[in-house]
Amino acid sequence: MNLLDIIGFGLKVGHLLLLLCYWFLSLISLNWLSNGGIMTTKTGLFGDGGQIWKLWDHISECGCKIQHPYSLFIGSRKVRKNWWRKLLIAWIVFGIILSLAVFWYLSSQAVEKRKETLGSMCDERARMLQDQFNRTFARYTEKTSFERPLTSGVAYAVRVLHSEREQFEIQQGWSIKRMDNVEQTPVHEDEYDPADLEPSPVQDEYAPVIFAQDTVAHVISVDVLSGKEDRDNVLRARESGKGVLTAPFRLLKTNRLGVILTFAVYKRDLSLDATPAERIQAAAGYLGGVFDIESLVEKLLQQLASKQTILVNVCDTTNISHPISMYGSNTSSDGMHHVSALNFGDPFRKHEMICRFKQKQPWPWFAVSTSIGILIIALLVGQIFYATVNRIAKVEDDYHEMMELKKRAEAADVAKSQFLATVSHEIRTPMNGVLGMLQMLMDTHLDETQQDYVRTARESGKALVSLINEVLDQAKIESGKLELEAVSFDLRAILDDVLSLFSGKSQDKKVELAVYVSSKVPVTLVGDPGRFRQIVTNLVGNSIKFTDKGHIFVTVHLVEEVVEMETERDPSSSLSGLPVVERRRSWAGFRTFNQDTSTSSSSLSSLPDQIHIIVSVEDTGQGIPVEAQSRVFNPFMQVGPSITRTHGGTGIGLSISKCLVHLMKGEIGLASLPQIGSTFTFTAVFTNGCSNFNDHISQQVNNQSNTISSEFQGMKALLVDSNRVRAKVSKYHIERIGVHVEVISDLSLGFSPGETPIHMVFIEEEIWDKNLGMSFVLLNKLSKDYGVTPKTLILSNSANSTRSGFSTSGVPTPFVVTKPLRASMLAASLQRAMGVRGRGNHCNEELRTLSLSNLLHGRKILVVDDNPVNLRVAAGALKKYGAEVVHAERGKDAIRLLTPPHYFDACFMDIQMPEMDGFEATRRIRDIESSIKSGIQSGELSVEAYGNVSEWHVPILAMTADVIQATSEECSKCGMDGYVSKPFEAEQLYREVSRFFQTVSDENH
Repeated sequence: MNLLDIIGFGLKVGHLLLLLCYWFLSLISLNWLSNGGIMTTKTGLFGDGGQIWKLWDHISECGCKIQHPYSLFIGSRKVRKNWWRKLLIAWIVFGIILSLAVFWYLSSQAVEKRKETLGSMCDERARMLQDQFNRTFARYTEKTSFERPLTSGVAYAVRVLHSEREQFEIQQGWSIKRMDNVEQTPVHEDEYDPADLEPSPVQDEYAPVIFAQDTVAHVISVDVLSGKEDRDNVLRARESGKGVLTAPFRLLKTNRLGVILTFAVYKRDLSLDATPAERIQAAAGYLGGVFDIESLVEKLLQQLASKQTILVNVCDTTNISHPISMYGSNTSSDGMHHVSALNFGDPFRKHEMICRFKQKQPWPWFAVSTSIGILIIALLVGQIFYATVNRIAKVEDDYHEMMELKKRAEAADVAKSQFLATVSHEIRTPMNGVLGMLQMLMDTHLDETQQDYVRTARESGKALVSLINEVLDQAKIESGKLELEAVSFDLRAILDDVLSLFSGKSQDKKVELAVYVSSKVPVTLVGDPGRFRQIVTNLVGNSIKFTDKGHIFVTVHLVEEVVEMETERDPSSSLSGLPVVERRRSWAGFRTFNQDTSTSSSSLSSLPDQIHIIVSVEDTGQGIPVEAQSRVFNPFMQVGPSITRTHGGTGIGLSISKCLVHLMKGEIGLASLPQIGSTFTFTAVFTNGCSNFNDHISQQVNNQSNTISSEFQGMKALLVDSNRVRAKVSKYHIERIGVHVEVISDLSLGFSPGETPIHMVFIEEEIWDKNLGMSFVLLNKLSKDYGVTPKTLILSNSANSTRSGFSTSGVPTPFVVTKPLRASMLAASLQRAMGVRGRGNHCNEELRTLSLSNLLHGRKILVVDDNPVNLRVAAGALKKYGAEVVHAERGKDAIRLLTPPHYFDACFMDIQMPEMDGFEATRRIRDIESSIKSGIQSGELSVEAYGNVSEWHVPILAMTADVIQATSEECSKCGMDGYVSKPFEAEQLYREVSRFFQTVSDENH
């Protein structure tokens, strides 16, 4: 087995492993995708993960061809239990068979290589041995004894005819001896005596040895023709002219195996083609070389460096049935052998050399390690397959278990939602009665003490309803059912309402509360005003709770304005002069501000109608410790255990605010320093309300503001305030009512009067108290310059601040305007100061009441509710605005009353009622209206029978305390036109009623 075979085999195994790896990885990717990306990563784990997923997709694509046939089966539960076990067993059996086959193949290759090595070594030794014999007599005799070191001795026998024997024996001094006895009975050197030999028998010719080397001198006088085998060898050598070998025999004296190589000596040179007769006639004698085979082979092996690695046997195989061992032993530790033929030049004799390795064949470690490695790889692949299939099976089991748990969780969530809806309905229904009756009680004639008692009870009830709403909002958020409305609203009016809500607390604490809205923010926006108010109310409420001095400042800008701002504000330049936390720190983590300028600008201006606003609530309160800032947005979390005892609260307001901000596609953040204060900032996305279909609603709101501000259009005011931020806020609110404002920072500064007279002077309370004399000088100067004494208004944080004791000739007592400033409150204060009455002298609630009265006056409305208390409350609220109310306690009664023809303008229907709920009743009413419409259009019904109205559609508003299930979407599915929650609020009632009564009015007129 050569190196190329090993490399090729390794490449095949590597290719197989690569395919298996592709298959394994593709199974993992399929498993990951089937589980919705659970193995899924988070973004920051690998940084930029785009290249990693491209590589993963490439691996999956490469392995899909292998994986596809298996993925069709592995996913089933049947395969997971039966087929894959059989495949695994088959794979392990295949791996065992493959490893054994590789072991057998590599072992056989090692054996073949060992045989080749043995054969080459044996053939080499055979060639060297036969080279000692394959020579002619002339070549042999040319060598000296030094060049013939492997011969044991040389002897010469002369040819003697019988007639010459006697004379020859006399001449030599010894008689010719017979050789047969010596061959039959080999003797050692100490036992041999030539005199004991018998004379050679009479024969035609003799060949006595007349010369021999000392090593074989004992053969002198022996007739080599007297032995049968020697005679045949001599005669064959004489006739052929070549050397002839004898059979192996025991050498005299040494008793070792040897052979004699015999050559014929001729009297003259003969040609190569001489006949045997000519050779016999020319023969003169015979030369024999004695070879000790054992010594000869030993000397040959000593000339080779590897003589110790193999065992050599030399045999005479002339008689194949009885071979003669000439050298070596038959013992061997290895059964492997090789036979090399020996050619000693005698064609009548055959010899062989048998070679064996001296040591046993070593263990084929390469074959063992390779087969074991293949077996281990097969077992590892089987283990991977086993683990993969088990993993898939486990994932499938987990998936089914998760689906079961999901169903249970969904069922539990539904049960939870139903429970909350039921609890909400059961709690809000009696609260609706309590608050409604308290409101009706307030509309009666009560003295101040009674009014205070009723107002306190009503506020407590509203607080309870607010707490219930927060808990239900948290439940909505957890169930993912919280949705936002899309209606037109005035952001500035909502912020004024929030200021009105907290004005009493801020005045009691003498904390300045203010709002500033940038002039770039549109007047009308489209969004969810209730949720926006809820966010701002939560943030301002927290600030009021934790602020005992200084100020609370709410600012609203467009995000584009903040992005373009490059200079930071001085922290000491604040509304109250106290140090504050830099607002930029509160939005430092927003994605909008972390983008580059071009990207941020393009993203903000992607849709022309979208308005991105940023709202900040800044306070100078206690601040939030650094370790607690990370958990302030968690539900039911407080900064510390003492906070709840000191300030109260549930700890879910900020959590709800964060979720609402996210629904508005915005972000929320904070920056806080202990004992300095906190700043909360959030962003929100609204739509510009100028192009919205609800423009008529925003127009009504604007008309109300115009009614208030039209009285002061063209007037001019002077504002005295040394605080630049506070002066900016005061100027913003005064200009909202149509008054032009000029600002000076100090009374001592000169004021250049213009052509337009100053109608009013607003002076900050601290400047008035500090520079009373300068205030008098300024007012007298203005009176002289314009001939009219301007009205003096002092801006104060306390509701108890009065200036009744101030009396000077020509200067009236100043009016006090209590902060926080709002457009309606400021207009009312100016009306009192200017002596204006009647027109525009209504607060927002009064204006809303007047608008509702205009909409509902004379309307015939059906109220459907199974609760008598709720019927009384709803009827009382609607009658308050001039509506004519009819009662119904069941859904079947509502169907009977609203079956055309009828004279109802609208219907307020409770949803949760016995026998038939509001959804089913509404659905049946719509079916009746639809069938009548179809009958009139087809001519089956007469339009005169239905009051000459071809299309009947009475507006139906859902009226329920269930704020989770009774959503506008569910109401619209059954044909309802709107949704009103219990208890009634004038603003919500106005918003819902104005949508369809406007249409009804248009149709009637």
